[in-house]
Amino acid sequence: MHALEFEGVSKSFAENNVIRNISFSVEPGEIFGLLGPNGAGKTTLIRLLLDILKPDSGEIRVFGGSLGPAAKDRIGYLPEERGLYRKTKLLDMLVYLAQLKNVPKKKAQTNAESLLKSLGLYEYRGKRVEELSKGMQQKIQFLSSIIHEPELIILDEPFSGLDPISTKTVKDKIIEYRKAGRTVIFSTHMMEQAQKLCDRILMLNKGQRVLYGTVAGIRKEHGQNSLLVEFAEKRSLSIIQEISGIRKITEHEGSFEIFPEEGISAQAVLQELVQRAEILRFEQALPSLNEIFIETVESASGE
Repeated sequence: MHALEFEGVSKSFAENNVIRNISFSVEPGEIFGLLGPNGAGKTTLIRLLLDILKPDSGEIRVFGGSLGPAAKDRIGYLPEERGLYRKTKLLDMLVYLAQLKNVPKKKAQTNAESLLKSLGLYEYRGKRVEELSKGMQQKIQFLSSIIHEPELIILDEPFSGLDPISTKTVKDKIIEYRKAGRTVIFSTHMMEQAQKLCDRILMLNKGQRVLYGTVAGIRKEHGQNSLLVEFAEKRSLSIIQEISGIRKITEHEGSFEIFPEEGISAQAVLQELVQRAEILRFEQALPSLNEIFIETVESASGE
């Protein structure tokens, strides 16, 4: 059973088609990235999934069925528009939010204390939200989405406004949740984070699905069949030039990108190189998710 499934879903506002015939699924226990430029339809898609908006056509299944009250209690949601009870003490607020999701008060208290400790915020438990820094408030907002131990966690731009240390803390928590078999969907424009964190991604552009699959598979599909090589000695270029079957060589800082001719395998190139020099690094060169993102959006704009 899929954790989430969209089948032919469309949504329009007046004349504007925000989501156009989108189909995808999210598997239990994976980190799934929802990517795309501003205005691509990511937030609308999340609101459809949460039953805040109704689709014009298509079907949405969460935990294998429709999203009733019981299923909603199994979901945690961090919206892009942040909002906390500013005058409320930290611990009290987290306990209250957990109780809204039908967590008993004693269990809510235990969960809140444990989460505050895990993010280094326990000493601030008696402080009002407005007394905390913006970064701390962001972390509390994240905790409020997981306080009830949801099976499916939906995070809209979770790293927005966080410093590098806080980003790592939240990222570690997301990975911890995946290890526990929970499902995480997060929307982001930070391609580097998505590349490191996600098992699979869906990329939207102008409401349409433009990329969908595993991060490794998408990078491989968009690769140019090139190889990165780093040598222990300096006369590297002349070494590569001795080998037949190479159509192009590009020099980077301390390494070379080799483009073999069609039909020449990476293994054949490696065998030729190791006979001639000591190699420090040899790997298939793959474009970053950021490069693919820019290329995909720009080519769509040029149509």
